[in-house]
Amino acid sequence: MTSALPNLETESFASPRDHDAGLSFTSICDLPIFSGATEETRAWLEYGDELRLHAGNALIREGDMPEYFFVVLEGRLRLTKNYGSQQIVLATYTPGMTLGEKELVMDRPHFVDVQTLSECRLFRLTREAFWGVLRTSPAVTAEIMRVLATRVQNFEEWSQQREKLVQLGTMAAGLAHELNNPTSAARRSVSELRAVVEQIQTFVCRLSGELSKEQWEQLIDMAKKAAQVNGPRLDSIERSDREEAITSWMDAHEISGGWRLAPTFAAARLDKPALESLLASHLERRAVPDALCWLDARLTAKSLLATIEESTRRISELVSAVKAYSFMDRAPWQEIDVHTGIESTLTILGHKLKNVVVSRQFDLGLPRICAYGSELNQVWTNLIDNAIYATEGKGRIDICTRRDGNHLVVEIADNGRGIPPEVQPRIFEAFFTTKGGAGTGLGLVISYRIVVDRHHGQITFQSRPGETRFEVRLPIDSGGLKKAQ
Repeated sequence: MTSALPNLETESFASPRDHDAGLSFTSICDLPIFSGATEETRAWLEYGDELRLHAGNALIREGDMPEYFFVVLEGRLRLTKNYGSQQIVLATYTPGMTLGEKELVMDRPHFVDVQTLSECRLFRLTREAFWGVLRTSPAVTAEIMRVLATRVQNFEEWSQQREKLVQLGTMAAGLAHELNNPTSAARRSVSELRAVVEQIQTFVCRLSGELSKEQWEQLIDMAKKAAQVNGPRLDSIERSDREEAITSWMDAHEISGGWRLAPTFAAARLDKPALESLLASHLERRAVPDALCWLDARLTAKSLLATIEESTRRISELVSAVKAYSFMDRAPWQEIDVHTGIESTLTILGHKLKNVVVSRQFDLGLPRICAYGSELNQVWTNLIDNAIYATEGKGRIDICTRRDGNHLVVEIADNGRGIPPEVQPRIFEAFFTTKGGAGTGLGLVISYRIVVDRHHGQITFQSRPGETRFEVRLPIDSGGLKKAQ
């Protein structure tokens, strides 16, 4: 490890020379963390080194295997973690604080980078000496375990909050994307509608002295019937054929600008017989173009109003989904329908599901269960988002609910590339991710704790290339769970 550290000076405390120069061995034993050291423990401490580092030196790299236990003697160090291109500052360590105990105890790689902010001196123990200290001094062990437990708890709380913020960011991005389309459509339609209304008023003024009451009634009736036409959307070939026929009819009757009116009339399924009936009403020829333009504006206004109505309905639907997802204005612990939570999650993630086939096999006869609804929605979000990533946003996701004895079961499966067998045992470890820089490595850990610790359920998975299936089992009879917690 020392070979990777530039400008590094090391002094051993294991020789008489070192005890006479700089920091004495006695003062090491006087550090609060070693105040309860036994004689045997002191013998292990004699194997320690002193490290001197300049400002800006890297002490630990994320992913390095732990080799040493450190005590900060002088200076300041910063702990950071990289999430993709973003670097997050976790903590600043000052004299008296320790480093490396968690990784040594858990035998896991370092999950943070540690860099000096100033000139630093540190006391360092090898892995063997560290375990020797723990074996020989209950007092030192208790102090190190206390520090370790506090840090793990604080870091878990921070990790959970960060994961919630990551999910909030994902949800906000998805909502911004989903809301943009209906909002833009409504804004565009309102702008066009304003111009169309002015056109209608203009043509009404022009026709007021040209049309009889009966002719007005026929024209209005034609507009109503055309607006009420329902049926499948015309394909491009059929629409083109209709537009060409209408344009040809208008050209034959010397009505200029027919190509501008043809798309609206074709969409409303107005054909030549309907247009001929307008001429059969003995309408003055000079009034025909204005009558057709009025009809076009009337149908266009109807279409724009339908677009505005659909856009506002979609916006309202998204707002309702957010309220259902977050359980806004509702108690955290209450009776819930898991299907409502799953559906609201799918709505929130809709922007990522554009090219994904989602299959639902829901047992709608399942009972409602008492649960922390917003937390379970975090679980559905993590599992579905992982499935989307596994399928690269263009595969298939199957969601199934069923009852198994006294448990409600939710299965979320995808046809993605699967989880490699060699990493499956680590899938619920903190900060382990198969997404590279795109993941935090916290989603499944938090999901596990929500299901297992908070709801006394189970979460398991099976994976092979082409199929990964997560199964969440929740107790149906959970009346005593809230009291127990």
